[in-house]
Amino acid sequence: MSRENLRVFVAIDISDPNVLDRLSRIRDLLLESKADLKPVATENMHITLRFIGETPIHLVNNICDDLGNIEFESFKIRIKGVGVFPNIARPRVIWAGVSQGVENLSKLHDIVEKILRKHGIPPQREKFIPHITLARVKSGRNISRLVKIIESIADTDFGEAVVDKIVLKRSILTPSGPIYRDICEAKARE
Repeated sequence: MSRENLRVFVAIDISDPNVLDRLSRIRDLLLESKADLKPVATENMHITLRFIGETPIHLVNNICDDLGNIEFESFKIRIKGVGVFPNIARPRVIWAGVSQGVENLSKLHDIVEKILRKHGIPPQREKFIPHITLARVKSGRNISRLVKIIESIADTDFGEAVVDKIVLKRSILTPSGPIYRDICEAKARE
């Protein structure tokens, strides 16, 4: 049996091209601050339902089996607002928020948590806050310019997206940024 581990997480892809275009334009606007940012590639934009981390392949297969049995109906979310973690005085992660559909996302998160607990994965420490990471702040360079831009775009409405599947993804870390590969998915009922 292979002892290889995979770095994995459960996500909801943002596939609407109009929403992705708006997210990308705002990400690019953040870069104009000349702050020290690591932007997220458009094709990597998603909502993380649960980061799992390094996981043995046999466990990944078991998680896939259980994820495939999740039953849910598709629903819409509204992606609205730009914010930061942990706070505007010390921004580390810049994100687009979810203003509608949070309850449904939270239910999916809870279902995924139960599956992971069943497989011995400890519960997530942080409270689940659905968001799409746009960029990570790497240093304090030009932070005041960056904060001004963030404050000016805080109420941006990116539009609606349909949640019709959950995906277990592998994250392969490279010097130029992560590469994500879909491992398995659970589709909404028709």
